[in-house]
Amino acid sequence: MNDFIQTILLTLMDYGYLGITLGLMIEIIPSEIVLSYGGFLVSQGSISFVGAVIAGTIGGTIAQIFVYLIGYYGGRPFLERYGKYIFIHKKHIELAESWFTNYGPSVIFTARFIPVVRHAISIPAGISKMSLMKFTNYTILAVFPWSILFVFLGMKLGSNWGQINEMAKPYIQPIAVVAVLIIAGMIIRGIMKKRKAKVDEDY
Repeated sequence: MNDFIQTILLTLMDYGYLGITLGLMIEIIPSEIVLSYGGFLVSQGSISFVGAVIAGTIGGTIAQIFVYLIGYYGGRPFLERYGKYIFIHKKHIELAESWFTNYGPSVIFTARFIPVVRHAISIPAGISKMSLMKFTNYTILAVFPWSILFVFLGMKLGSNWGQINEMAKPYIQPIAVVAVLIIAGMIIRGIMKKRKAKVDEDY
């Protein structure tokens, strides 16, 4: 973590729960870092575990709603031009669009646990005018357990919270594998439905 990001993080964390929420909303700092530092504050008795998780869920959800709204009102051309300012590039947009097209709205939940596509999946949801309520519900369902995990790990690490990436690997990799398997199941289910529909048409 460079000095600039660390300075922003420490400044935000002076505000406790609000700092966690803002840290996740602006997305300058990876969510894992913000939440793990929140866990460190929990270990110090500065804030509560439940409060940190709620703040993390609110901040993470608002951040994704912001990206969704950019897709909704700005569309792909706007994101291709200005997405780099929120660390989203053309390749991320293309991958997210492909996933959303192939797997449908429910991928909003599963994709949150998979690197690369995790943050960009909100874009095609906005571009396709997906219901904001449905989008928000799927996002909360994913952001909530993510917040629990990293606040908990940060709490366990204590003053070593900066080592969160190393400690999180044994947890994140299996979660990503499960998410991919769920998506694979969705693909198989879709193929089976199409085949069944074709058979029914033939009869």
